[in-house]
Amino acid sequence: MANPKRKQSKRRSRLRRTANRFEAPQLAVDPLDGSTFRPHRVNPNNGMYRGRQILDATV
Repeated sequence: MANPKRKQSKRRSRLRRTANRFEAPQLAVDPLDGSTFRPHRVNPNNGMYRGRQILDATV
């Protein structure tokens, strides 16, 4: 079985692990009502996207 020639450094191991780390989704704030939503998506609270009414908000 193959063995590594040198010990892997702590920095290299940690860099590899941080690439797989979970990141919380970024949220945008709606300027109209102050609600938070995922950016580049329709706001589910009021149905607005880029200043236009896309969905019917009275559900």
